[in-house]
Amino acid sequence: MVSTLYDITVPISSDMIIWPGDPQVEVRQVSAISQGAESNVSTLRMSVHTGTHIDAPKHFLDDGKTIEQIDLQKLMGTVFVMVIGDEIPVITKEILERHPAFTALKKDRKVLFRTGNSVFWPNSSHAFQQDFVGLDHTAAQCLADLGMELVGMDYLSIATFNETEAPHKILLEKEVVLLEGIDLTEVPEGTYEMVCLPMLLNGSEGAPARVILKSKSIT
Repeated sequence: MVSTLYDITVPISSDMIIWPGDPQVEVRQVSAISQGAESNVSTLRMSVHTGTHIDAPKHFLDDGKTIEQIDLQKLMGTVFVMVIGDEIPVITKEILERHPAFTALKKDRKVLFRTGNSVFWPNSSHAFQQDFVGLDHTAAQCLADLGMELVGMDYLSIATFNETEAPHKILLEKEVVLLEGIDLTEVPEGTYEMVCLPMLLNGSEGAPARVILKSKSIT
């Protein structure tokens, strides 16, 4: 058996796509060996919801848990990548229940959605797309009722642009970890081992993360 690794993290850069209203990413070199300094040093300024990141309950629930309080077991282990057809603009409960792999969600309890959003990531500096695919409140409630531990989406929000609050609250009230801004462009549907490591930001409602998937194939 040979393992295949997929890094589904979106690289951070000064020209990357950000959520409307968030500060622009700034990566600035403040010390350079080429200019006589002893070492190269850079500074980074950005929202904690930049690129690939997780939402803690505190993001939409003022008394919710923060990043350092999240159970690490929810951030690693078996995850199912579910492909949603490019023709589907919104993921609803009906879309989930009709999907041939719906039963896999009950088994794995972690899911990453690969949707039509994946076409955006080959150009990570593209303009923000308001019509990205996301969950509506019925899909969020369905996933909450299934007892999911983690839900991931291949754009900057798990919920649609026009219905942001309700899906977030439904899932975060159940302490479901929300993984946003992942790039699943090269990842086929199926079951993987996932490691999701957010920065340990005490008291924060979100954190950037590095996320790796591992599959096994017969040589």
